[in-house]
Amino acid sequence: MPRSKSAAPTVVTSSAAAHLRPASLTFLRALIRANRRDPVVAREWFAAHKADWERELKQPMLALIAAITVEMESFAPAHVRPPEKSFFRIYRDTRFSNDKRPYKEHVAAWWSHRDLEKTSGAGFYFHISPSEVIVAAGAYMPGKEQLAAIRGWLAEHHAEFRALLNTPALRRTFAEFEGNALTRSPAGFAADHPALDLLRCRQWGLSCTLPVEAALNARFAAEIVRRFRLAAPVVAALNTAILTPAHQPEPARHRVLFGFAEGQKPAKTAKKR
Repeated sequence: MPRSKSAAPTVVTSSAAAHLRPASLTFLRALIRANRRDPVVAREWFAAHKADWERELKQPMLALIAAITVEMESFAPAHVRPPEKSFFRIYRDTRFSNDKRPYKEHVAAWWSHRDLEKTSGAGFYFHISPSEVIVAAGAYMPGKEQLAAIRGWLAEHHAEFRALLNTPALRRTFAEFEGNALTRSPAGFAADHPALDLLRCRQWGLSCTLPVEAALNARFAAEIVRRFRLAAPVVAALNTAILTPAHQPEPARHRVLFGFAEGQKPAKTAKKR
């Protein structure tokens, strides 16, 4: 999930419901059809239908994000931000891509931690396409330093993290934990480390899929909030891992560097992330 880029603030109209309408999905399907034409033609189509975009997708999405954000005050206050800052732009960055389609083919939102807005960290996400709704939470694009921080924390707190992942309600709600794992242990960690399955991950998160019809239901915001609330302890743990080294250094007597006691050198291996 790439970071969202904020456009000019948009005022959410009071009439916008916190869910999509059938016309919203009709417009999204039309956008996808136009998007798969020549990019110039696609941009001309979107410019001609900009008012439809605002009415059918942007305003309902901002209303939905606002409703979710209000509820997040009670379980993820560090992720509360203005709706337009959580809403992903519909425009794709095609500068360095062979895929020149100018628009995304889903609408999405991402709530980052207020201290990690520019570096991703762990957060909350959902997107709506014409075929499905994805709800997710976790750290999906950690940079090199964040990878190291999370792995260092997991090396000592893996039992605590596993307990969070094994919460019965979490397991019933989200799909099996996946982490885009390395095939071998990351550099600096012993091959027999008890947390190896977690340490090999390059992302740590939870996701579930809902039928697209869920986005049309008046209780859609509540359904997303329920899932975000369940995942909040996992998100908080991952952000603790990232933020602790900067704000709460470990006492010297407990200092462990990537699974090795201070002074012990890991075997030379190829650099891996």
